[in-house]
Amino acid sequence: MRVIRPALSRRTVLRGAGAAMALPFLEAMMPSAKAADLSSRPKRLQVFYSPNGMTMPDFLPTATGADYVLPSSLQPLAPHREQIAVISGLGHPQAAAMGDRPAGHGRSCPAFLTGAHAKQTEGPDIRAGVSMDQVFAQHLGDATPLASLELGIDTASLLGSCDINYSCAYTNGISWLTPTVPLPVEANPRAVFERLFGDGDTDEAGRLAQLRRQSSILDFVMDDTRRLSGQLGMEDKRKLDEYLDATRAIEKRIQRSAASPATTQAANLQQPAGIPDDFAEHVKLMIDLQVLAMQADVTRVGTFMIGRELSNRTYPEIGVPDSHHMLSHHGNNPDKMAQLAKINRYHMEFFAYYLQKMKDTRDGEASLLDRTLVIRGSAFGDSNEHDYMDLPVIVAGGLVKGGRHSRVEKGTTMSNLMLAGLQTLGVPAAKFGDSTAPLRELTDA
Repeated sequence: MRVIRPALSRRTVLRGAGAAMALPFLEAMMPSAKAADLSSRPKRLQVFYSPNGMTMPDFLPTATGADYVLPSSLQPLAPHREQIAVISGLGHPQAAAMGDRPAGHGRSCPAFLTGAHAKQTEGPDIRAGVSMDQVFAQHLGDATPLASLELGIDTASLLGSCDINYSCAYTNGISWLTPTVPLPVEANPRAVFERLFGDGDTDEAGRLAQLRRQSSILDFVMDDTRRLSGQLGMEDKRKLDEYLDATRAIEKRIQRSAASPATTQAANLQQPAGIPDDFAEHVKLMIDLQVLAMQADVTRVGTFMIGRELSNRTYPEIGVPDSHHMLSHHGNNPDKMAQLAKINRYHMEFFAYYLQKMKDTRDGEASLLDRTLVIRGSAFGDSNEHDYMDLPVIVAGGLVKGGRHSRVEKGTTMSNLMLAGLQTLGVPAAKFGDSTAPLRELTDA
């Protein structure tokens, strides 16, 4: 006689003294008849944002359809060609001045995920719109412990205006919970880890003490882990081990970073403890945390900013000693354009890393990427012109058809893409931002 065990609760966590760890999505959490059914897996949304626009000749393919050639800035995505779709011609009409004073970044950045016209203000009376990621998060409700995760590399600017006549709140992040509440971006990997797993220490002294002990959250939940492992099948045991190994590897990297002396950025701003000295390590660590959060189903919604809008970071590691923002206003100087193109390609390498991490992370018989809609873009196309009407947009993941370049009619609002994306994710939305219709280029098979 076959004994059928009840499905393991999706809310099951590993518990120990002062610690709690969510579990990855396991076969034991589903009725056996649905365990191998990909369509029963949760859908996810991830957004990858690069600041300061793009050198469009190095980004835009010249041909459309499936036979396009990857330009130099897109070449790092060659291993993922069949999982990506380039969509050109999209813009944000709401980023236009509409009678306001001149500005570029301050209007275009908040429009990127909201399709809304930002109120011109340097004060606290900011206003834009609800962003696409938060519409999806609200649709999911309390399906996950965290509604969403907003990560980045740069700490926020808090005072004054960052773009002329516009509050820094407009360029610090891209996620808006309500039209008046932007969500803060977290740049410290240790703070992210504690948000995901909550070790109970909230003050700096407690965190440093734990670092000196080099203790692991896994040590605290070891007994619960052993108990649970005895209830799992071979595939779930493998997946649990993989998840725990990834968690410990990230912990060790965070501990090394937090234990090192604080260093300075190019702008001579002191970094909080926990942020790696090395830019590439910092980016990869934040991406790994984002993927781990999805793997554990702590959240299904995430945004990642590889730099805040107006970023003045320099990149000497790739031979670019000049400021990113200054280079974005290149005045068509070939040398400056070449340096900007290097930065664009460098950022694309991290996007390729992002896709590979999701592709390598199992989700039942498939991968995280197979059930995730990924949007990669910037608030500008040609940054020298502050061109918000021809954006460098890539969509990726198994929820859309990849391996192609689609060119839409110039002037088509990006809100149409976001509306189609929400519908693909199962949100019964009829309108988003200034949308006119779902973008068929996203959904057509």
